[in-house]
Amino acid sequence: MKVRYRARSLADIDEIFSYIKERSPAGALGVLQAIFDGIQRIAENPFAWQATDDPDIRVFIVQRYRYKIFYAVLDHDTVEVLHVRHTSRRPWEGSDQNDADG
Repeated sequence: MKVRYRARSLADIDEIFSYIKERSPAGALGVLQAIFDGIQRIAENPFAWQATDDPDIRVFIVQRYRYKIFYAVLDHDTVEVLHVRHTSRRPWEGSDQNDADG
C-alpha cells in the first residue's frame, strides 16, 4: 500500500527525533527506524492493528519505544499516517479539523 502523511504526523516525527537527538543521537536514529518500520508494517497489513473508538482510525504501537502511530485506511491501496505520540502522553482526542493534509 501507499503511505500518505498528514502534516501533523511529519511534525510529530520531527519533534520526536529532535527531542531524543539532544539526549542521544544514536538513540534518536533507533527510535526513528522503529517508527518507520512500524509504518511499513501498517502498509503491509493495515487491518491487522487495533481499531480505536473512531471506526476510521486505527493504531499501531511501537512496542520497544512505546509510540502510537494513528492512521486511517483511505482506500484499497492507501493508508494515511495521522499522528505519532508516546504512550505516556494523555490520550489523543482524534484528528484536528485544522490539520492540513500532507
